[in-house]
Amino acid sequence: MEKHIKQFLEFLQNEKKLSMNTLQSYSRDINQYQNYLDTNRINYVKVDNEQVTQYLNYLQEIGKKTSTISRNLASIRSFYQYLIRIKKIKHDPTENIQSPKVEKRVPSVLTSQEIELLLDQPKDVDLKGTRDKAMLEVAYATGMRVTEIISLNVEDVNIEEGYVTCNGAGKQRNIPLGSLSIKALKEYIEEARPVMIKDESEASLFVNVNGKRLTRQGFWKIVKFYKEQAHITKEITPHVLRHSFATHLLQNGADLKAIQSMLGHSDISSTQVYMQFQDSGLKNVYQKAHPRA
Repeated sequence: MEKHIKQFLEFLQNEKKLSMNTLQSYSRDINQYQNYLDTNRINYVKVDNEQVTQYLNYLQEIGKKTSTISRNLASIRSFYQYLIRIKKIKHDPTENIQSPKVEKRVPSVLTSQEIELLLDQPKDVDLKGTRDKAMLEVAYATGMRVTEIISLNVEDVNIEEGYVTCNGAGKQRNIPLGSLSIKALKEYIEEARPVMIKDESEASLFVNVNGKRLTRQGFWKIVKFYKEQAHITKEITPHVLRHSFATHLLQNGADLKAIQSMLGHSDISSTQVYMQFQDSGLKNVYQKAHPRA
């Protein structure tokens, strides 16, 4: 099974061009499934519909979230479909197994005042503060995912034209930058980054104190630190900045398709979740202006 798992992951990376984070999720899910099969002495190519269902029930029993179980089923299904593709098996044992329904959670968002408070925390009195200021400004100005932000290279930023090129999810998109994020980025790139990097060939835009590309964990710690500095009681993750970006654009009259494009959503339904946050002021305008309101 280990050989086929390795081949499957290589297939996902080389043929499907999945991101490293997605590959890691597949790897975790399939390896956990393998451990379960080994423990219960089940041959992975002889698994039937009932045994897969039993595994999903096992995940539920050990306290896994519905969303995690749903993702596990998707990973296992992809694995078996790959085995069919290479003619290792003839039938997919996950066929007709329904994925558990995952309730759509309401995205957590910050108010405009909380965003201002958070972004005011990093002080450009030292290298780290200048970097953090630029990074948080970019996160809120573009709505980019954490992985996309830390994957940015210096060449992806066009200060003169005022946009950043994002290569996330296998698709390239240009996202506008606001004046404050441009100002913070310019200061970081010209004054802080040259001192922070140890090697002139380093391409990464945002680097850590060792002059290497900043990690996801590093980004999360930075957000958490400034959240505490701002005394904001809401739970704030880098993704909350993405949700806030989309919500505030929508509340201020931005077109949903434009927001979809900037977020990099392939499906408009993913963007429509933000409709519930539309400013009540829009409703008031409608009530006053529409002749049949």
